[in-house]
Amino acid sequence: MSFQIERGLFKYDFIDYHAVLCVRVDADASEIRKRYLKIARRLHPDSCGAANDDEKRLASQLLSKLVNPAYENLYQDRNRAEHTAVLAQVGKRLAQDPSSVELTTDNARQLAATPNYDSAYKNAISQVSKIQYKTLKQSLEAIAQISELNLVYLMRSAGKSLKSPSATNATPASHTNTAVENHAAPAKPKEDPVFAGYLRRAQELIVKNQLSQARVELQDALKMKPNSSESHSLIGVVYMKQNQIKMAKIHFDRALQLNPKDETALEGKTKIDKFLKKTSPGAGKKSTVSAGASKSAKSESGGLFGGLFGGKKK
Repeated sequence: MSFQIERGLFKYDFIDYHAVLCVRVDADASEIRKRYLKIARRLHPDSCGAANDDEKRLASQLLSKLVNPAYENLYQDRNRAEHTAVLAQVGKRLAQDPSSVELTTDNARQLAATPNYDSAYKNAISQVSKIQYKTLKQSLEAIAQISELNLVYLMRSAGKSLKSPSATNATPASHTNTAVENHAAPAKPKEDPVFAGYLRRAQELIVKNQLSQARVELQDALKMKPNSSESHSLIGVVYMKQNQIKMAKIHFDRALQLNPKDETALEGKTKIDKFLKKTSPGAGKKSTVSAGASKSAKSESGGLFGGLFGGKKK
């Protein structure tokens, strides 16, 4: 059985594990585990209380293909940190072109318009969680609704003032395709979808630690836009994860030339400077440079952006 969801973050070829479990994007390990156990009891064949064999099969498929993978990707601190780091990047990119985002639910439209979006987001997630897997055939619809809420929350967390047109226009929400609009700044040119695709795929590949493929995507992105600070900073991440310190430094430096406020490049540059200082021949024992250099590079790269630089070379 194939589960297709084409709303919210799923629309951008991103698997929204937080939506599958109906937890906030800032949920910690204990919240995630508590929610997972509750859903697992509801869907497990021995305890689901399904009315017939079809419902039992559906419950089993939801558990094995959606819920279990979501838990596996979110419960471990490092995996969760990498996943949420990419979520933040996706939200930031979509916030740059909010007119391209369609919202199909009243909850998402209200979240886009309300001033106190953080409290509204938490309340909405709490309410939907009560019914998410109550009716199994409506579970995918509930996941899609949650993913729309996550999408709006991420965009607003990116620092944008967003507002839903349906909240101010007289046209009923049910008769209009609503887009999130940015009323705080002039409209920006629409981002090239091909270029955006390179970045999106690269970010997803970095999370999966498929570094060679991610580098290919980013090299193609740089061919299209050589002066993209985001592309340079992301390929710096890839080189850092592969322990190619010199190449990572070159791209972080270039990203900062293009955008001195690039957070990824700033943090990466700080890590590299710290590592080079520790492994410098004049900084201490020579053994630090020789036998311990490779090990030190890996340990220094761990933890950055919640482990985004960590991982084995591929």
